[in-house]
Amino acid sequence: MERTVSQKLTALLKLQSIDSKMDEIKKMRGDLPEEVQDLEDEIAGYETRIDKFNKEIKGWEDEISAKKQRKKDAEKLITKYKDQQMNVRNNREYDALSKEVESEELEIQLADKKIKEAKVKIESKKEDVDKTKQILDERKKDLTNKQDELESLMGESHEEETKLNKDREKQMKNIEERLIRSYNKIRKNAINGLAVVSVKRDACGGCFNVVPPQRQAEIRERKKIIVCEHCGRILADVEEVVVEEKPKKTTRRKKATS
Repeated sequence: MERTVSQKLTALLKLQSIDSKMDEIKKMRGDLPEEVQDLEDEIAGYETRIDKFNKEIKGWEDEISAKKQRKKDAEKLITKYKDQQMNVRNNREYDALSKEVESEELEIQLADKKIKEAKVKIESKKEDVDKTKQILDERKKDLTNKQDELESLMGESHEEETKLNKDREKQMKNIEERLIRSYNKIRKNAINGLAVVSVKRDACGGCFNVVPPQRQAEIRERKKIIVCEHCGRILADVEEVVVEEKPKKTTRRKKATS
């Protein structure tokens, strides 16, 4: 069943009222949700950094193991070449073996140098890991405190928020998809989250710019959806201003003097 424009506007006003109440609940939480998210992201970053450091340390440890093995291999070759020198037939063979021995001794020196460098890097990186872990522990404590605070606030408003969400879902069924999209777009761009407002004291309830009398008359008719020409908000109603009459002052007659 096609709803009238008046019914659509009423539904939009109710939806706005629900969303405004939910905005107030979120406002009570302040920046806590964002702070919790920021801390979670920061913690994830530190954990990634520590993992990266540990992988670097593992790489240098593997390099040390490889260099130590290379030293053992070189020492075996040196022993082998020196044994062979005992059985050479001429100086040329002896010199050739001597060069092989020198080459392997250089390999041992190079391996020792690389091992020393890797150990220095490992010590430095382990210090980085320890420092990062200290910061990580502090951030985790901060996160626990913030989460407890947020959970406490959410617990206080949980029942009301659940009811509002149900009311919102119910109200959404009374509004066509096209209007919902427009409503959400306006709400997203509005500073105060107001997409649907009434005209109050001849002005838009969102941006407070004057709404001409003829425009107000059209809004009262509720035959079409009208938006504020200044801010683009949907003008759903005109609030009538009730002017209270001031009591008339009574004047006392002066007594005639004889």
